[in-house]
Amino acid sequence: MIKKNYIEIVFLITLGAASSLSLPPYNYLIINFFTFSAFFVFLFKKSKINRSKKYFFFYGWLFGFGYFLSSLYWISISLTFDQNFKFLIPVTIILIPSFLGIFYGLATFCFIISKPKKVVSSFFVFSLFLGVFEFIRGSILTGFPWNLIAYSFVNHLEILSITSLIGTYGFNLFCISLFASPAIFILREKKKDIGVCVIFLILPFLFYSYGSFYKKKFSSSEVTNYDYKIRAIGSNISLDRFYSNIDPISVIRELIDISKPQKNDKTIFIWPEGILPNVSQDELIEYKWLFENTFSKNHFLFIGINSQKMIKEKINYFNSLSIYDHNLNILNFYNKINLVPFGEFLPFENFLKNFGLSVITNNYQSFSNGKERKIIEIKRDDFSLKILPLICYEVIYSGKIFKNPSFDLIINISEDGWFGESIGPKQHFTHSIFRAIESGKYLIRSANNGIAAIVNPLGIVEQSVEYGKSGYIDFKKVQKIQSTLFSKYGNKIFITLILFYIFIIFSFNRFKNE
Repeated sequence: MIKKNYIEIVFLITLGAASSLSLPPYNYLIINFFTFSAFFVFLFKKSKINRSKKYFFFYGWLFGFGYFLSSLYWISISLTFDQNFKFLIPVTIILIPSFLGIFYGLATFCFIISKPKKVVSSFFVFSLFLGVFEFIRGSILTGFPWNLIAYSFVNHLEILSITSLIGTYGFNLFCISLFASPAIFILREKKKDIGVCVIFLILPFLFYSYGSFYKKKFSSSEVTNYDYKIRAIGSNISLDRFYSNIDPISVIRELIDISKPQKNDKTIFIWPEGILPNVSQDELIEYKWLFENTFSKNHFLFIGINSQKMIKEKINYFNSLSIYDHNLNILNFYNKINLVPFGEFLPFENFLKNFGLSVITNNYQSFSNGKERKIIEIKRDDFSLKILPLICYEVIYSGKIFKNPSFDLIINISEDGWFGESIGPKQHFTHSIFRAIESGKYLIRSANNGIAAIVNPLGIVEQSVEYGKSGYIDFKKVQKIQSTLFSKYGNKIFITLILFYIFIIFSFNRFKNE
């Protein structure tokens, strides 16, 4: 009996770990058809012989633990930059997947509570609870919607176009059902049960047809040339600048050299997140002499730079995207709303700082979060550009990044160097592709130690500065499409799909009873 339990533990962890290979940068999507089907078959057969709720929670937790252990190990790399955090590396490698695995455990716990009987209705219940708890995982506390199984489709953009209608969570619900659908063929009780399996295997082809139509429609849309070109910088500046007191002058000079400004070219320059950690938003003016010989009135600068503000006799620090003119006058700014736990703010800071702990990304205190993500408009003469700012981590959220879709572009700045040469920066960039498709907008990304890119509303990467390299990409021509359904209604569409699944479950149960 003990030996059998050990085999089951290894089996479920292995299934979860194997599923992670379907995610970027590996993209072995086919694996999911085996792992999710095997997982559902295991749960369904166990439900016939063992209805212990705690066991079923454990089954789901093991699968989730394996999945997140193998796909999120790289988070611990960020702890190597501060000696005070190094002792937490082994804890982090185990603790994070252990916590995230709870959501899979809760899904399988609810599965057994529903008292599964028939294969098809059980299949929909399994998909529903797993999809719902993935949504909860991305929403509860600060939310961490990283590595939804939907991201395994990132190399199949025609199919991904459906996210412009149903969003990433809606598509994730479909993916769970799709990957588990072969199990219906294995467990079928009647021949007509196979029909459900066939329907889910056909749906990707229907999504592909819609994506092809959507692509053709986009390609035939009118091309508009902006008066200003947007130049996004991809840099490869070492994170040593945070800890070695590197002179900011050398960093600024390197960024100017990469930017290659031409005084007569109307250009908006975008520099990465937190690129000048030892210089605050208001202090940049002290370095005006570095800019005045290379920049002109034809230029705007979008710079990821920290800011500070006195609130109730306390200095609050913000991770900001600041917009300057060529004389380094501040025209506008955005303070990051969604902060990274331990990276940008220390939970229970008053308690944990007694143990010598601090946030990883600065040496003073936790960042404060901004209050509102506002659309920023840049205007000069007859030129107007409305941008939605997203700083780093904020691009991973689906359906929570804007309420008003009346903007022109998404500007995303990031610092991906905290995760070294791991799969983390590549996974991070994948989220940008999904946000572009969902919103139906171009996404311009500037990154240090990551991937800078121009992603169009179809999710196609039109230009990029590859990981580990420095350079720039220019954006001037834009093709527009109408606001997507998802940009109008957001995750209300996911709620509608949940209700649809519930209707199907009750319908199948009623038909079986009759």
